[in-house]
Amino acid sequence: MERVTAKEASLPPLRLPNEESPNMLVEPEHKPSDMFLVALPLCLGIALASGAPPFAGIIAGVVGGIIVGLLSGSPLSVSGPSAGLAVMVAGAIQLAGSYRGFLAILLMAGAIQFVFGLLRLGALANYLPNSVIRGMLAATGIVIILKQIPHALGRDLDYEGDFSFLEPGGSTTFSDIANSVMSASGGAIAIFAISLVLLLLWEKLSRRLRFFQYVPGALVAVVAGIGVNSLFGGMAPGLQIITPEHLVSVPAPTSLEAFFLQFAVPDFTAIGNLKALGTAAILAMVASVESLLSLEAADRLDPYKRISSPNRELCAQGIGNIVSGMLGGLPVTSSVIRTSANSYSGSRTRISTICHGVLLAGLVLLAPQLLMMVPLACLAALLIMVGYKLTAPAIYKEVYGLGWAQFVPFAVTVIAVVFTDLMTGVIVGFACGVFFVFRQNHHEAITVVNDGNDYLLRFTKDASFVNKNEFRTRLRRLPAGSRILIDGTKALYIDNDILDVVEDFKKLAPYRNIEIDLKHWESQGRG
Repeated sequence: MERVTAKEASLPPLRLPNEESPNMLVEPEHKPSDMFLVALPLCLGIALASGAPPFAGIIAGVVGGIIVGLLSGSPLSVSGPSAGLAVMVAGAIQLAGSYRGFLAILLMAGAIQFVFGLLRLGALANYLPNSVIRGMLAATGIVIILKQIPHALGRDLDYEGDFSFLEPGGSTTFSDIANSVMSASGGAIAIFAISLVLLLLWEKLSRRLRFFQYVPGALVAVVAGIGVNSLFGGMAPGLQIITPEHLVSVPAPTSLEAFFLQFAVPDFTAIGNLKALGTAAILAMVASVESLLSLEAADRLDPYKRISSPNRELCAQGIGNIVSGMLGGLPVTSSVIRTSANSYSGSRTRISTICHGVLLAGLVLLAPQLLMMVPLACLAALLIMVGYKLTAPAIYKEVYGLGWAQFVPFAVTVIAVVFTDLMTGVIVGFACGVFFVFRQNHHEAITVVNDGNDYLLRFTKDASFVNKNEFRTRLRRLPAGSRILIDGTKALYIDNDILDVVEDFKKLAPYRNIEIDLKHWESQGRG
């Protein structure tokens, strides 16, 4: 039999019957993951924004990679601390009175998430329109690019992982970019440019030579960034990046005892507090929604279009948050940023997610000094590459070709996410998508034909309150003295609003000398 291959030449074959043994299946090839390079600064930055110990972000990143990676059914989704929860976590820490008290809240939130999965509430994510998911991904790409421009220029005042348009102090994403242009660092620009060129070159070579597919381009770019910065120290000291705020910052305990002191134990006395329970419920709901959105994005990015179980994902996230809370970590959610980077790095199975967690833990434990040599400008090149792939012009062209009903919700979602935040933007996009669904049903559910004074009004699909205005308008336009046949044959269901409109019109018709016949109407009943 002829083997089916993926569209991209670099993609490995999906699970297909073996040609020699039809009952045997071929697994997708696995490529090494460089996700930990992106995840590390995100984990630390989100911990800083949450008012939590920096090591709490590392714990959440490791738990999200290993624990959630093992339990989740998604081949591409990557979990870790969430920037969208930073403000909520900071408030919860204040409510609990201590970070240990917050950890008890996190345990309850994880348990609630696990129950959400058992109740199969993950299916709610299936009602989000594809146009909104596409818009969310494209907007995420734009936000990544905009947020990384200051880091590429050497301005690192904003923490990694902040993806909100409005920033503390009244500044915005655009004003931050303007300030970074005015204070650009030559060394940062040079390291960013070299890293970006290497990434582009490596990606081009990996399409032609198999060797380059098994050496992560991101890892090569990071090593080159460290090397170039070291060369600046000997050849052009004015360009060398040496200040800690422009380099990756990692907790580096001086002893084994100091390392273990970074773990925190929950204060279980907070569990009996009703306010704490309410906070845990809200935290569970927001984290679940964010994880489900990311899961939908992961399935959209998957070149094989595998379908992940949202209920299993919720259970995995719940267990992950329980484990993270027990160890002293931040809340864990599936992340669009990490998932996108994981997909575009060539990963195809859960092994890459798990490896990213193992590598993150290993390097933080064994080589923190090496990680602290990585310039943030170098990581900016990695993220900007991911951002461009998420929001490439071809994506906009493709969605535009699907018609206004798809493009408008897509564009609205993009704009809303860029100028607000992920959750707000998705809600706005969803509302726009629902409007177009109503509008389409409003116009397509009813057809009217006439021959002189004889009219046929036919429902072409189920009729609901969405069609009420259109139905009444059509009846109102009938001329006096006409005859009309209302045909409900093709409508399996007609709700009470439509039935009431017909009853009201039957009372009015004699005054306008209109005759009404109903076909396949009585059998519809009142649902």
